[in-house]
Amino acid sequence: MIKTSGYRVSPSELEELMYTSGMVAEAAAIGVSHHRLGQAIVLVVVSATDGPVEEKAVIKHFQKHVPTYMVPLRVITQSALARNPNGKIDRKTLAAEYENLFVSGENK
Repeated sequence: MIKTSGYRVSPSELEELMYTSGMVAEAAAIGVSHHRLGQAIVLVVVSATDGPVEEKAVIKHFQKHVPTYMVPLRVITQSALARNPNGKIDRKTLAAEYENLFVSGENK
């Protein structure tokens, strides 16, 4: 669970909504520390096309379907998502990689 703005948000619910957009081949929703929100929602995605996923398009997609507190603060495109030895998406590694994304209210 991601706890943001006092709400509990299911990462799998966010990922399913991302898949319905058709913009991504893979997606992982993670919570990273944020000075004001507790945790900020970050989507790490692999594009369904050759180019990066357009962050504004993703945010608009979410704004149409979920409450404001469930809209990701950032969308980051990678060529592949980290995997654990069992082949599953390694959310802990992704969360550690982006843990310092929001430092003192500044977006790096």
